[in-house]
Amino acid sequence: MRAKTKLRIVCVVGARPNFMKIMPIMKAFAERAPEVEVRLVHTGQHYDVDMNDRFFGQLGIPAPDVSLEVGSGTHAQQTAEVMVRFEPVIDECRPDAVLVVGDVNSTLACALVAAKKGVRVVHVEAGLRSRDRTMPEEINRILTDQLSDRLYITEDDALANLASEGIASDKVMHAGNVMIDTLLANRARAVPAIETLTSIVGANAQEWVEQGFGLLTMHRPSNVDDPAVLETLLGVLAEASDTLPIVFPMHPRTRSKIAEFGLDRMLDRPRIALLGPLGYLEMLGLTCAARVVLTDSGGLQEETTALGVPCLTLRENTERPVTIHEGTNRLVGRDPEAIREGIRIALMQDRSTAARPHNWDGCASQRIVEDLVAWASAGQ
Repeated sequence: MRAKTKLRIVCVVGARPNFMKIMPIMKAFAERAPEVEVRLVHTGQHYDVDMNDRFFGQLGIPAPDVSLEVGSGTHAQQTAEVMVRFEPVIDECRPDAVLVVGDVNSTLACALVAAKKGVRVVHVEAGLRSRDRTMPEEINRILTDQLSDRLYITEDDALANLASEGIASDKVMHAGNVMIDTLLANRARAVPAIETLTSIVGANAQEWVEQGFGLLTMHRPSNVDDPAVLETLLGVLAEASDTLPIVFPMHPRTRSKIAEFGLDRMLDRPRIALLGPLGYLEMLGLTCAARVVLTDSGGLQEETTALGVPCLTLRENTERPVTIHEGTNRLVGRDPEAIREGIRIALMQDRSTAARPHNWDGCASQRIVEDLVAWASAGQ
């Protein structure tokens, strides 16, 4: 190997769920400068410029060194385009390792390019499994882990998953959850829910915050691509708004499907507040204040567990079982009766004071960087 005075690491971010994961890692790497040279590559898989700038600005993520500007497309088109545009970055940087986070298309695409170029792959948030291969993220998770040389996990179940797939335990470290690093670092900066709601519901905002509201997010194809499924979910949630005001920041994909299927009328109710996509600090403020969160997002399952907020997951499975075993999460799927019962139970509960899962303490990124520097230096 070539003689060098410092490690070279390329970190990849591709979509909004990645932003909250990369921020504390970049901060921890900055504390090791000039020992480590880090380049941040943004693939542009999520390409909303305003939202990207908002997240980067709020979270203090440094501007990307390289922007691939891939944009939208089918899973195959997007994955292929990331690979084509990422390969020259590897050729130019000649890094010691490529660090990828999460389970989006960019995660797999960049891991595959690095592995084929003989560059070591590091996967943060490894080993999570839903057992549902109809989810594109599940395919990305499985293949990225098989390509990875160093794997950082967030929960003990992940270690068992990796072992069952033939991945040696000496390649794996339980580092904790970098999403929770970001949450804990920014909780005091969260935009108060009253501020966000006042701009939407006016004078009713105070009552909603004092008496409690439900926070809804929904974007997965299994929930929004089938008109019958979407209509059922919107129906039970509209019904729930008679008891509990519902705050609904709508993903662009969800908004498009609701309009396409002619279901807008179902949300035209006085106790449903429709918002556009929110910045991280606005969403964090709403999550902290919510009486219950209804979601199909993996990240919100983790954040509600860390905050002690009851969470109803609108899916039949979860790749984050620790949020059920030790956290505040409950799987309700798309069954109206299960959703109704979940809301009823949540409204009877006080905020949880249960301890957070192991290593969800705000220090995961430091553990990752310390271990990665030692590991990568040994292999130089």
